[in-house]
Amino acid sequence: MFNNRLRLFNYVLPILLLFTVIGTVHAETLTIYSGRSKSLVEPIIKQFEKETGIQVKVSYANTTQLAATLLTEGDKSPAALFWAQDAGALGAVSKKAMFEKLPESILAKVPSDFRDADGFWVATSGRARVLAYSPERVKMEELPQSVFDLTQPMWKGRVGWAPTNASFQAFVTSLRVQVGEEKTEEWLHGMKANGVKKYAKNTPIIEALAAGEIDLGLPNHYYLLRFKKGNSGFPAAQTFFKADDPGNLVNVAGIGLLKSSKNKEAALRLVEFLLSAKAQQYFTSDVFEYPVIEGVIPNANLLPLSELLQLAPTFNLNDMDDLDGTVDLLRRVEIL
Repeated sequence: MFNNRLRLFNYVLPILLLFTVIGTVHAETLTIYSGRSKSLVEPIIKQFEKETGIQVKVSYANTTQLAATLLTEGDKSPAALFWAQDAGALGAVSKKAMFEKLPESILAKVPSDFRDADGFWVATSGRARVLAYSPERVKMEELPQSVFDLTQPMWKGRVGWAPTNASFQAFVTSLRVQVGEEKTEEWLHGMKANGVKKYAKNTPIIEALAAGEIDLGLPNHYYLLRFKKGNSGFPAAQTFFKADDPGNLVNVAGIGLLKSSKNKEAALRLVEFLLSAKAQQYFTSDVFEYPVIEGVIPNANLLPLSELLQLAPTFNLNDMDDLDGTVDLLRRVEIL
C-alpha cells in the first residue's frame, strides 16, 4: 500500500510542479514598459488584474529611456506594451516599425486627434502644458503672453523647467516642428542665458513656486491640481499663454502593442480596459487628466476640453517622432 502511494505521489508531483511553472510563466507573460509614474497608474493596473485574473509585470522608468531601451532590444524585448508619457516617444518607436496595428474596434473608441494616423498607438489620457506662477509675486497683467516671452530680462532667474523630463522633451520636439530648429535653439539659449532653473521633474517646480525659489514654471497641468486637492490654499496658480501659442501644447499619454509581444490577446484586453469608462473616469477624477472617450463625467477642476483645444496650437501629434533630434539639441545647448 505504501509503495502504491509513493508511486502515485511520484507521478502527481511532477504534474503539480508543471502547473506551478506554467502559472508562474503566465503571470509574467504580460510585461509593460511604463513611462507613466507608478503612483498614477498602479491603482488602475491592480483593478485590471482583479477583474481579469491576468497578472501584469510593470517596468517603470523615464519615457525617453524606455523608448531608447525598446529601440536597442528590438524584437528581443520582453515588453508586450509600451505605455508612454507622451506622443513623441510613441512616434519614435512606431517609426522603427516595432508596433502592431491596433484593431479598429479599439481605434474607433478614440477621436482621430488622439491616436496614431496609421493606427499603431492610441491615447489613454490627455494633458496640457501650462504656465504655473506665484500669484503673490506676479500680477495677472504681468504674465507673459507667449512662451518666447520668458527670455525677457524681467524673468531673469525667475523661471523653472525640468529638461530631463519626457513631457518637457516632447514639448521641445513640438517646438522644433512648429517654429523650426533655429528658433527653438535660439529660445533654449535665451532661457539658459536668462538663468532658468533646472528641476528633476514637474512636482519640484510646483514646490519651488510655493517656496519662493521661482515665480514661473513650465509643468503639465495636473501637478498643481494634485497639490490643490490636499490644500486648497496652496500658494500657486496656473494659466495658459495666448491662443495658438506653441507653449499651450496639448499632448497625450498613450500605449502601443509591440509586434514581438508573446501575449497579444492579454495585451489588447489591457488596452481595452484603459479605454473603458471606469479607467477613463479614474484618470479624470483621480489623476486630473483629460479623458479620450465620450461619456466620462467631467472634472470641475479642469478647463473643458473644447476650450482647451481652442487655446492649443494647430499641431499633429504624429509629427513628434524625432526624439533623438531633440535630445541631441538639448545636449548641444548643454541643457542635458
